Amino acid sequence: MTMLPFDDRDGFIWYNGEIIPWRDAKLHILSHGLHYGSSVFEGERAYNGRIFKMQEHHERLIRSGELLGFKNPYSVAEIDRACKEVMEANNIVDGYLRPVAWRGSEMMAVSAQPSQIHVAIAAWEWPSYFSPEARLEGIRLDFAEWRRPDPATAPVNSKAAGLYMIATLSKHAAEAKGYNDALMLDYRGQIAEATGANVFLIQEGKIHTPTPDCFLDGITRRTVITMAKEKGYEVIERSIMPEELAHTQEVFLTGTAVEVTPVREIGEYKFTPGEITKDLLLGYDELVRKPS
Repeated sequence: MTMLPFDDRDGFIWYNGEIIPWRDAKLHILSHGLHYGSSVFEGERAYNGRIFKMQEHHERLIRSGELLGFKNPYSVAEIDRACKEVMEANNIVDGYLRPVAWRGSEMMAVSAQPSQIHVAIAAWEWPSYFSPEARLEGIRLDFAEWRRPDPATAPVNSKAAGLYMIATLSKHAAEAKGYNDALMLDYRGQIAEATGANVFLIQEGKIHTPTPDCFLDGITRRTVITMAKEKGYEVIERSIMPEELAHTQEVFLTGTAVEVTPVREIGEYKFTPGEITKDLLLGYDELVRKPS
């Protein structure tokens, strides 16, 4: 399969306050963020020229950096403006944005408090994370070997790059076996999330979702919970054991990239995307495309 690498594309990237040519957006090999994981990021979607939940994403970007011990040099309003600038520079109407902040190369040691904090924003056209056919049919998940860590061992409320290492390992292993993604349990053996999306279960007409106490309380997750309640559904946040999948009728994932994606299989458990999942999928698609 021919892939267009992300370091060799036409376009522009916002980098430390300036719009620069895409291929010029580089960092040194001895950047602290590469070696020690001192990097945080966001994933955002633009629909009809409008970035959905933009302010919430940038508030989280700044908060994520604070949880890693560094202060973002740009305010939420400045990052908002920068995202709009990079969309305009690249003529993006429907696309994906990736703001990222990281410690620079002033120090190469575990401790690097004086390091400069860099911020960059890229934007590109990007369709649904999964194909439309996959979304409608439901995707297949395997159980991940790796588990989401105890909050006492990692800054689990930060969208920190380092926390995605086990997600990459889990997704690669699942794909190698023919699955689309993996379901991760937490350190207690409870259902947590997929590798980059939150998970919802429908049991007897009620919507259940794990309490986000050791993984991100996703922006799309919160949006879908609010929408579901407005539609009259009962939403229950609680601890969920994997054995409960045996008496679960529907499962779906939520996330900026996956939006609302039905699941038809998790390991040995099978599901059929039903009316509730379809209602929320269509409702979310309508919501993100509403004019501001």
